[in-house]
Amino acid sequence: MNTLTKERIYTVSEITKDVKLILESSLSAVWIEGEVSNFTLHSSGHMYFSLKDKKSVLRCVMFHRANEILKFEPKAGMQVVCFGSLSVYEARGDYQLIVERMEPKGVGALQIAFEQLKEKLFKEGLFDAEHKKLLPVLPKRIGVVTSPTGAAIRDIINVLSRRFANLNVILYPVMVQGSQAAGQIAQAIDDFNTFKDIDVLIVGRGGGVLEDLWAFNEEIVARAIYNSRIPVISAVGHEIDWTISDFVADLRAPTPSAAAELVVASKEEFLSGIQNIFARLNAAMQSIADILSSQLSALKNAYVLRRPLNVFLQYQQRIDELTGRLDALSPTAILSRGYSITKRSADGKVIKDSSQLKKDDEIVTRLHKGEIRSRVEAVG
Repeated sequence: MNTLTKERIYTVSEITKDVKLILESSLSAVWIEGEVSNFTLHSSGHMYFSLKDKKSVLRCVMFHRANEILKFEPKAGMQVVCFGSLSVYEARGDYQLIVERMEPKGVGALQIAFEQLKEKLFKEGLFDAEHKKLLPVLPKRIGVVTSPTGAAIRDIINVLSRRFANLNVILYPVMVQGSQAAGQIAQAIDDFNTFKDIDVLIVGRGGGVLEDLWAFNEEIVARAIYNSRIPVISAVGHEIDWTISDFVADLRAPTPSAAAELVVASKEEFLSGIQNIFARLNAAMQSIADILSSQLSALKNAYVLRRPLNVFLQYQQRIDELTGRLDALSPTAILSRGYSITKRSADGKVIKDSSQLKKDDEIVTRLHKGEIRSRVEAVG
């Protein structure tokens, strides 16, 4: 015991505080990779999970202020790299990683976020063809959601002016990249839908890398496009890669210039189309006129029109013949030739054989004119 008194003896709290001091001071900015497990998103917005490898498990927490800027949704089994600081939880004497940043290992965070949102909206039916609206044949007022200083609006106006100069273009200026861009784009689409005289919308920007185009991959923009009663053309300037907006929109154009060409035909094409319609109408009317003329000629040459009295007499003769046949088959005509019909009074049954009667049966005999009632005296 005397030996022990020469050494410092720590309490549990004391040693825990020392461990906390050492860990938190020496490991305050570390990158750690591992597999996400036991992931929980709390109602507070904080994320609780573990990072594990084949030998160890490390508890982690990512508070709401840090995870709200994540571009992807962490899931169990995902390989990630986390940046943060180690912290000792004194009450339990264990430690955890306070995560400030998280990146997926291998594939970029934006690409994972894109695939996750694409799958989600696909399952909800936002990409289904049955929801696509047709573009108007000749729009009068075209709404454009894009930057007021970018090349996109200049390209759109130039193409529309060249193809059909008397169209009205209404620009709703927005940011097309940055943290505020998605909200502004969605609000612009919603605001345009409060107007009654906007025929079609072009939503887009010039080209750029994935990060520059990201506003058009945000869920808020996708849902605004889907909920728009006005047909929407997505015109994000990238001919190869598609954005989420491209999938949801009623029509996708690879560039803003292409969107302007899709939204309205050139004046020459429009006039040519009208001429083709008139040509088809004239051909159809001429065909109908030829058919009616042929039918009229056939009627003029018909026997019934050339000799109507003969036709009438033939039908009258036919009617007389049929009337004679009906009279010959009439029961009344048969009785007029001396025949009679005898029935039993009790049940009205026609008597065809004397065996159907017995003595004292009452019978009625119908003649051509009148009837005779009798009682049977004998049956032979």
